[in-house]
Amino acid sequence: MQLPLNALRAFEVAARHLSFTRAALELRVTQNAVAAQVKNLEDRIGVPLFRRLPRGLALTDEGQALLPMLSDTFERIGAVLGQFREGRLREVLTVAAVGTYAVGWLLPRLPAFERDHPFIDLRLLTHNNRVDLSGEGLHCAIRFGDGSWHGTEADALMTAPLSPVCTPAIARRLRSPADLGRELLLRSYRVDEWPRWFEAARQPLPLLRGPVFDSSVTMAAAAEQGAGVALLPPAMFADALRQERLVQPFDTGVTLGGYWLTRLRSRPPTPAMQEFRRWLLAEHGRLAGHATVG
Repeated sequence: MQLPLNALRAFEVAARHLSFTRAALELRVTQNAVAAQVKNLEDRIGVPLFRRLPRGLALTDEGQALLPMLSDTFERIGAVLGQFREGRLREVLTVAAVGTYAVGWLLPRLPAFERDHPFIDLRLLTHNNRVDLSGEGLHCAIRFGDGSWHGTEADALMTAPLSPVCTPAIARRLRSPADLGRELLLRSYRVDEWPRWFEAARQPLPLLRGPVFDSSVTMAAAAEQGAGVALLPPAMFADALRQERLVQPFDTGVTLGGYWLTRLRSRPPTPAMQEFRRWLLAEHGRLAGHATVG
């Protein structure tokens, strides 16, 4: 059955508003034109879609069945058309990034990326370092670790040594790393972080009894509120340190991994994936003071 698109659109808008008058305002046509289009659709499919009431409209069972499908279809059409800019299709790029990196490094630079890459429609998701590239429909993911993830290609972006951070009030009580034994130490789900830091600081490991977090961003927020001392990469919390919401009481840091851009080996890179990789590596290379090849 071939149905006129204008009639389907007129029904969908009228059904959302339950009013031919408000539908006419949205579609910028007359009320009579909307009513005529809906009547045309009803005649073609052989069932009424509205009950005409003294004060407005009500959907019939058939109208209620048709509305969700039409609304979804028009929304999807609009989304695709919205990807065109200046006569060119914007390519969707879905990237997942571990929250610490997303907030501390990527978000401040996204306006520049968007400006220089207007034909990439970037969709950014955050995760806690546990991500399924295939199952979540991701083009690529930025993770923290050693670069070894099964079935993936990985590009090193930056290392991020971990060091204790806390409020200035707590820091005033810390004269040496040994003083941390009297503080509540906030922990991540990676159980080796504090033991490795105390080893680097040449101090015995105190009793670890602080709460465990699955997100460094959340742990940093807890540290800012004075909940305890967090072991975090200071490079990812530069704003909090610059504004002295957090301070780094000791210089000792321990490197347990780095940030990596990863993609499935089985998925050929799209032009948007290639461009994002080039941009990301160039930005990190520039900040590190040396050129990075793409």
